[in-house]
Amino acid sequence: MSKAPNNPKEIFEEIIDDYKNVFGDDLKGIILYGSATSGSYIPGKSDINFMILLSEDGIENLDRAFKTVAKWRKRKVATPLFLTTKYVATSLDVYPIEYLNLQANHILVFGRDILKELEFNPDFVRLQCEREIKGKLLLLREAFLDTSGKKSALQEVISQSVPAFIAIFEALLYLQGRETPIDKREILRSTCELFDLDVVLFEKLVDIKEQKLKLNEATMKDLFKAYLSEVRKLSNLVDALEG
Repeated sequence: MSKAPNNPKEIFEEIIDDYKNVFGDDLKGIILYGSATSGSYIPGKSDINFMILLSEDGIENLDRAFKTVAKWRKRKVATPLFLTTKYVATSLDVYPIEYLNLQANHILVFGRDILKELEFNPDFVRLQCEREIKGKLLLLREAFLDTSGKKSALQEVISQSVPAFIAIFEALLYLQGRETPIDKREILRSTCELFDLDVVLFEKLVDIKEQKLKLNEATMKDLFKAYLSEVRKLSNLVDALEG
């Protein structure tokens, strides 16, 4: 019976062989990313995420991989990101935050490490940070009203939104020329120190996501209002930043 590996590295050799058999010379690289590259991987619960770099001809024939993708899905391997070098090179202006996050948290499994080679235009990074923060502020306000202040609903909104802000914080540290810590709490602390944000608040948000903190409904509502206030503050700060 198929099962998820205890350590994602256990399946590297078989993954390489399978995709070599499928794509041959059109396979240019395989990269592991996501929770499987860090200490947050939980066997059987966490998905294992791969990026697969193909030639231009290979990307036109993804149907070759139907059976291979289905096989590995049974072992908690998510459907891979199939990309080409050209696609990555022409996406850095619109998705710099995503690629910065991938660059900081990946393991080369096979072939070319395209992520290591990437260079970013700070103007594009700053622009996406501003766009993401302002967009998420609107969504958080809308979600706050939709919850009617109910504790369980507020907790769900926090759990879903916190990872996106950690990715944005990584990009902000990059913009300011700071080292990006591996640990997400260190990322929060460094960014909060840099932008004078409420670090205690953001650590509580992470605690709620990780189900380490339980609050009554009134306290949860007050915490969420403070969350909105800090995101609004950050929006104004990033608006004034230079790339």
